[in-house]
Parts: sequence; structure tokens; C-alpha cells
Amino acid sequence: MSDQNDQSRSSSPAPKKAGIRKTRFSIIWLIPILAIVIAGWLAWRSLANRGPDITITFDTASGLTAGQTQVKNKAVTLGTVQDISLTPDMRRVIVHVRMNADTEDILTEHTRFWVVRPRINGASITGLETLLSGAYIAIDPGEKGGRYESNFTGLETAPGVRSDQPGSTFMLVTPTLGSIGEGAPVFFRDMSVGEVLGYTMPPGGEGPIMVQVFVKSPYDHYLRTDTRFWNVSGVQVGLGAGGLKVQLTSLQALLSGGVAFGLPARRLKIDAPQAPANSVFRLYASKADADNARYHQRVKAATYLDSSVKGLTSGATVSMFGIQVGTVTDVSLKVNEKEGSARVRVEMELEPERVMNSDEVSRESQHALLTAFVQRGMRASVESASFLTGESMIGLQFVKHAKPATLTYEGDVAILPSQPGGLDGIMASAATTMDKVAAMPLTQIGEHLNGLLAHADQRLSSPEVKQSIVALRDSLRHISALTRNADQGMKPFLKKLPAMSDALEGTLRNAQTVLASYGGDTDFHRDLQAMITQLGQAARSIRFLTDYLNHHPSALITGRH
Repeated sequence: MSDQNDQSRSSSPAPKKAGIRKTRFSIIWLIPILAIVIAGWLAWRSLANRGPDITITFDTASGLTAGQTQVKNKAVTLGTVQDISLTPDMRRVIVHVRMNADTEDILTEHTRFWVVRPRINGASITGLETLLSGAYIAIDPGEKGGRYESNFTGLETAPGVRSDQPGSTFMLVTPTLGSIGEGAPVFFRDMSVGEVLGYTMPPGGEGPIMVQVFVKSPYDHYLRTDTRFWNVSGVQVGLGAGGLKVQLTSLQALLSGGVAFGLPARRLKIDAPQAPANSVFRLYASKADADNARYHQRVKAATYLDSSVKGLTSGATVSMFGIQVGTVTDVSLKVNEKEGSARVRVEMELEPERVMNSDEVSRESQHALLTAFVQRGMRASVESASFLTGESMIGLQFVKHAKPATLTYEGDVAILPSQPGGLDGIMASAATTMDKVAAMPLTQIGEHLNGLLAHADQRLSSPEVKQSIVALRDSLRHISALTRNADQGMKPFLKKLPAMSDALEGTLRNAQTVLASYGGDTDFHRDLQAMITQLGQAARSIRFLTDYLNHHPSALITGRH
């Protein structure tokens, strides 16, 4: 069987060799190749655009998210937060940021970072855009130049001055800060031209406080060496002789405080030079204090008072004829142990430049003028500045018939004579008047008046006075009877007078007619004409007399009233 099988296999034809077919390129391979190319290009681009890695240290990471929070400058993205971690002492946070390419030039020791969040600082509200977009890290490149830096300490608030904002920084010196805070506005003629950057407390807490302010350009060029700054924080309320005064610069100054500056009201003939940056100025408590600072001449004076000085404090006004000429600097009680007496010493500074030109003011003329004033009766007294608030002031007034006094000195302080003024002066005058009244012999005067009245009563009750009154009454009765008789006797005569007057007038008219017909221009004719005229006037006078006597017949006795 095996042999047959071998023969059958040997007799069958041999199989053909399989041919090798060449493989063709398939389009499906383009997809991975293209993916590899794109991935390589993206990797190269990422490496090419990849900037330096930096770290920023903040107090807190509130609002920051790794992979989302961006670093921006003027709304342009410059980097992205990659990671946030805590410092080893767990007091601060370290933010790892990958910056974009071409940012190495701005990463210097002058660069500053801060987190922009919604903030309310007084009346200033910032960072509202982050309510929807989230917080971001802002960057300020700072001044050009400086060495490269990769580790930074972030600011908790935005800096007041940025490198791209022109302006100047100045320093203010003040004993008290008040309500001025960081970010408070700086005003010039009620316009906000800058802000307060911060303040520095003195070492040990003693001494003036240094306040740093920034004034934008071009307003910083308005500052001169004689410029004055004053505090405009809150609401300034004053109640004085002019009534209630309320001054509010702005709502922001009310909530966060503020500083204002201005030029002196009375400038010199030559303007002061422009103040350079970082100049130091004094910060006054109010605009009134800043205005008063322009008076450089000071005359130290004082006065002693024996009356009440209630309401008189340091800073009160010294006035003459209602015009301020100085300021009270101190009020103190001086006790004399030897004599066992006490009186009030009021120190003041007189400012002659308020009423005189600076060219006319000299030390010799000041004291000579004070001496002349005292000799003419100038005295210092306490007067009421406002009845509503009870404030008092020192008034320099010229007193008529004042007791002679001289100007004395205690060192370089002029001592002015004084006298009670205001309500105390009125009370003193009233007391003097009452003393004079008390010195009058009122008891003796009363006794004399009582004696006089008693004597007069006796005289009126005497028989002589009664007889005189009876005789006077009889005389009045006789006069009345005489008047009635005269009236009855004159009535017939008065009735005839009008007829007689009419007859006389008729005769005169006839005489005039005869003369007119006679004619002629002789002296006799003229004299006769004048006589007839006078007779006519006499007749008219008789008629007027008759009419008056008819209405007032008693006029013949009593006369015409």
C-alpha cells in the first residue's frame, strides 16, 4: 500500500511557487503622520513661547486658582498661575506663575505684583470687573533697567503711583493724622489731582507723622515752595457769630479723609519757585490755619485778667474793632502764694501784617504803636464771640476816660492793661452804680420828703388858702356876669353896624362917581381919590369886625384866640 502511495505521489505534478506581491502606500497612514507633525509643531511652539517661571509670595491666595488665574497688564495676558502652595511656616502662600515669552525684560527688581479683587476703600470702589471674570494678578514693570528677578513679594493693595503715570511725590508733616487714610484724595481747587500713598510713624511714636502724597501731572507743577496743605477730612461744622457753617469737600473726603493744597492768597511781588519732587510741607488742620500761616511777623503780648475767662481757649481770636489782629496762644491761672491772690494770664500773638503792609512792619514801629495805643486808652478785655456756643475772644478796645496806664514788658512779651468786658464789664458797671446808690443818704432824703409833704398838707389846710379859693371863685362869677352883660349890650350895636357899613360903602361909591365925572389930574383930585380908597378899606374892615363879633361877642373882653 505504501508503495502504491509513493507511486501515486511521484506521478502527480509538482505545486507552483507563490509569487511575492509588493505592498502599496495607504492614505490611512496620513492621519498618524499628520498628528505627529502637529504635535511636534505645538510642542515646538509651546517651547518657543514659553517664558520664565517665577514665584510670587502673597499673604493669602483668596480668589486665585491654579491653571485659571492670569497675570495681566492693561487687560493683556502675560502669564498664568500654574501652582499655589504654602510656605514652610504656613504664614504665606507661594504662587508659581509661568510667564509668556518676551517678558524677561520686565521681570526686574522694580517690578511689582498685586491681586486685583473687588475693594471698597472709603468712597472708592475698585475691581468690580472681577465679580464676573474672577480675580487676576496685576503687574507694574516699574522703572526701566535693573537686574533680572524671578522671586517677588506681592503687594496687598494696588500701588498709588505706577511707572506709566507721570507726576511727583511730596511729603507732608503733621502732628496728628486724623481720618486721612491710604488712598485718600488730594484736592486742588476742589478737583482730585492725586492721592495719599501712605504714612510713616515716627520712631518710638513721638514726633511728627510723615504723610506721602502723589500729585499727578500737570498739577504737580502748580506746587510752589510757599504752597500750603490742609486737612479736609470729614465734615467741617462751625457755629460762630456768622451762624452755622457746614463745609464738605466731597463724599470721598467724608468717608476716607482728604488733603487739599492751594497758593497763598497774598502773593509776593516775585512768585516763589516751583517745588521739586519729594519736597516737605506742613499739613495744617484747616484752611483757616493755612491762611494764617502767611503772616510771618509775630508780636508776643499778654494781659492779666481778674474776671471770668469762661469760653476762652487757645486759638481764640484777638480782635480790634471787630477785625482779627491776632490769636490767643495760652490761657493759664497764676496764683500768688505770698499775697494769697490769683488772676488769669492770657498770652497772645499779634499779627500786624493783617492790617499793615509787610514793608511798614518793623520791631521798633510795632512797640511804638502799642505804646501809643495804650496811652490813648486801649485795654484788653474778654468778649463773647458767640452766645450760642459760649465761645469768647479777646477784644482790644479804646476806653473813654480810661485810667492812665503804661505798656510794660516781661522779657520780650508786651503786657497790655486790661479791664472787665462783656457781661462781666456790665456787671462791674452795675456794681459801681449800685455802690454809688448805696452811698446816697436815702434815709435823710426820705425824711425830708415826708416833712415837706406834711408841711404842704398843713399849708393847704390853712384858713388863708381856703379864703383865697373862695375869693377866686367869686371873682370868676363876677367875670362871667360881666361877659353876659357885655354880650347883651353889644347886640343892638352889632345889629346896626352892617347897615352903617353898607351906607358908608354906598356914599363912597357915589363919591367915586362924582370924581370920575369931574375929571382932572390935580393934586387935590389924587388926594381925594386916595382918601376915598382908604375909607373903602376901613368900611370893609368894619364889616369883617362885625361878622366876627356876631359869632364871638365875648372877644371884646377875652380877646381873639
